[in-house]
Amino acid sequence: MQVRIKRVDATLPLPQYQTAGAAAFDLYSRIDTVMEPKIPKLLPTNLIIEVPPGHVLILSARSSTMKRGLALRNAIGVIDQDFHGPEDEVFLPVYNFTDAPVKIKRGERIAQGMIIPVERAEWQEVEKIKDDSRGGFGSTGI
Repeated sequence: MQVRIKRVDATLPLPQYQTAGAAAFDLYSRIDTVMEPKIPKLLPTNLIIEVPPGHVLILSARSSTMKRGLALRNAIGVIDQDFHGPEDEVFLPVYNFTDAPVKIKRGERIAQGMIIPVERAEWQEVEKIKDDSRGGFGSTGI
């Protein structure tokens, strides 16, 4: 799949898949910064990505990001296919859940992205879905 992309700063690399079997590509921080404890911050990825029609870009944290005490504030990010104008750089809402500052270097891999196909739902409202139920929220146990 060909995906159109623009780097804000051409000296930073394009996203890369780190192995032949990787499902996601890595996203970088465009800036050096210090993540203060318990404070969220938006990190610029340096990228404007034209997600192909019928697809979505899903952002998630890398496992190494969590090992450093950082998480994506909203757990995952959803980048729609129409979010790719000249000012639409992808940002990562990062949160430091530790009690110590965490330094992030420019060009450091922070998150990962997957471009996946999506379908839009056409709602068909009904009076009843089915006769039996699994038991409600949390019914399968811990």
